[in-house]
Amino acid sequence: MSIKIDNVSYTYMKKTPYERTALNEVSLTIEKGEYVAVIGHTGSGKSTLMQHFNGLLNPDSGSVRVDGIDINAKGEQAKSARGRVGMVFQYPEHQIFAETVYEDIAFGPRNKGFSEEEAEKQVRAAMKFVGLDYESYAKRSPFQLSGGQMRRVAIAGVVAMAPDYLILDEPSAGLDPSSRDSIFQEISRVYKKREIAVILVTHSMEEAAQYADRLLVLAKGKIAVDGKTHEVFKSQRDMLKSVGVDVPQTVKLADVLREQGLAIEADVIKPSELVRQIIKAKGWR
Repeated sequence: MSIKIDNVSYTYMKKTPYERTALNEVSLTIEKGEYVAVIGHTGSGKSTLMQHFNGLLNPDSGSVRVDGIDINAKGEQAKSARGRVGMVFQYPEHQIFAETVYEDIAFGPRNKGFSEEEAEKQVRAAMKFVGLDYESYAKRSPFQLSGGQMRRVAIAGVVAMAPDYLILDEPSAGLDPSSRDSIFQEISRVYKKREIAVILVTHSMEEAAQYADRLLVLAKGKIAVDGKTHEVFKSQRDMLKSVGVDVPQTVKLADVLREQGLAIEADVIKPSELVRQIIKAKGWR
């Protein structure tokens, strides 16, 4: 069970003065059950790559397969394969269009052919996942909700389709820290309970370090690095700087503490890990 990208290239506005190659012979495989962060400078090709995962864009060359099926082919098999990949765009509240929260979340399951009974079951489960009480919110207009609540509705709409692969393009953009943490907690619950793949596109090195086990670094339409998150942040600093990204603040603070003589391990990248290391080094417990 995987998404497999094989030698995919894509160029915007071909044969015009504005022609730009966004992807250049990219190959990778993402297995179901992985939590992958995708980082890179603006214009590196992150969003373009994500839009190939579910057929929103078709490659100029190469292939995209979901569970072995070419999603750019015609027919029910390809359509079903595309439906296994759910995508939450940056500012997903802009995806909302229905008159009620229920109707918005139910759109996806209905479009996949679920019966009304099955669709309601999916809506209830998805709303519970994102922390929205069904009785309180189902009949309300989503446009009367707060920004954080609207984002939860949008995420619920994707979760309700029960995807095997969930793509999140900057899901925390514009949110306050409390709403951001809540959104990621909900995503983690879906990830762990359904054992799906989560593919997180982010400009935040802290989010990548906190949640993802695997890190993809894109630069100029190519994958510059593909490795375990803690190993990339530990050993690829010069490369990251060369492509316009940085290491998390936690890593920088750990460096400073080491210079001051504290015994902090070299692979610490998460705040919670650093706190434990400091407590241990100080002998406070």
